[in-house]
Amino acid sequence: VQLQASGGGLVQPGGSLRLSCAASGSTNSIITMMWYRQAPGKQRELVAGITTGGYMYYADSVKGRFTYSRDNSKNTIDLQMNNLRPEDTAVYFCNARTRSQNFWGQGTQVTVSS
Repeated sequence: VQLQASGGGLVQPGGSLRLSCAASGSTNSIITMMWYRQAPGKQRELVAGITTGGYMYYADSVKGRFTYSRDNSKNTIDLQMNNLRPEDTAVYFCNARTRSQNFWGQGTQVTVSS
């Protein structure tokens, strides 16, 4: 499975960005697709996604501001990010899991700054 993320950039506080991630390859083996992020000096954290139990997960810090969506017919996931804050600055990664493997995209930089 290969993952290609896009949509990052520089935005002012309060602004919006939409991230997209497209999966290719053995996409029929994908079970979950998630968004993670890693800020400088911090561990990578789960931001949003649908769990294996069908539960829609959002990190507390993004609830009410970020919206995750998945299009199984296109093998894509999106992350609509509104009301962005400086603390949202990070490299955002898409992740796909199969029964036996874990795949990562290359990451896309999101910088929130005035």
